[in-house]
Amino acid sequence: MAALRKLLLPKNTSVVISNSAVFLSRRGIASKLFVGGLSFYTTEKALSEAFSQHGQVIEAKIVTDRVSDRSKGFGFVTYASEDEAEKALQEMNGKPLNGRVVFVDYAKPKTDGGGMPIARGPPEPPVEQ
Repeated sequence: MAALRKLLLPKNTSVVISNSAVFLSRRGIASKLFVGGLSFYTTEKALSEAFSQHGQVIEAKIVTDRVSDRSKGFGFVTYASEDEAEKALQEMNGKPLNGRVVFVDYAKPKTDGGGMPIARGPPEPPVEQ
């Protein structure tokens, strides 16, 4: 597969496979937005359609609860370019979508960590010097 990729694709081009689309993306040009305040009834298709008015939407993803499979009220929209993402941010931030006012910001990268710290027993007694 790697050899085939080297033959068919220009350098710095990668194939990204998601649930909704297969697309080519050059590094550094795709831009992801965070969308908060979504109605629990907003679908990924409706989110994509609303944001596609401002540029080429590559992926629209609504975050759902693992147990209930219900929307958590926020999601992410990925654009093909930073310019389109900037335009969407300016146009959609504070605007109503499915009866709720949404707020839009650039998505922050995932951090590895977080969560509850693991208890490892009582602290060590201080060492006197």
